[in-house]
Amino acid sequence: DSAGGRMARPPQERQGHSSRWLKGLAVTDWDEFLDVIYWFRQIIAVVLGVIWGVLPLRGFLGIAGFCLINAGVLYLYFSNYLQIDEEEYGGTWELTKEGFMTSFALFMVIWIIFYTAIHYD
Repeated sequence: DSAGGRMARPPQERQGHSSRWLKGLAVTDWDEFLDVIYWFRQIIAVVLGVIWGVLPLRGFLGIAGFCLINAGVLYLYFSNYLQIDEEEYGGTWELTKEGFMTSFALFMVIWIIFYTAIHYD
C-alpha cells in the first residue's frame, strides 16, 4: 500500500473511475491530507457565504445551516469517499474540526459582504 497503511487507495483506483472530477477530489499525497481538508473547508465557506448572502438568509438558521453542511460534507468526504482510518489522524472529531473556525470566520465575512451589498441601499 503506497499510503503507508494509513488509508485505502483513492476511489478512482478502487472503482475504475477516470473522470477529472474524481481525480481532483482524491488525495494523492497522504502526508498533506489535513491541508486538503483545511482548504476544502475554506472553499465550502466561500461558496456558502456567497449563496447565503445572495439569498436573504439571516440569523441562526444561516449559521446552523453552514455548520451542518460544512461538517457534513467534510465527514462524508473523508469517511465515505476516501474511506480513511480516522484514528490515524486523531479520530473523527479531530478531522471534523480541522480548520472549522477559520472557515466559519471566512463564511461570516463573505456572507455579510454579499448580504449587505445586495440587500441594502
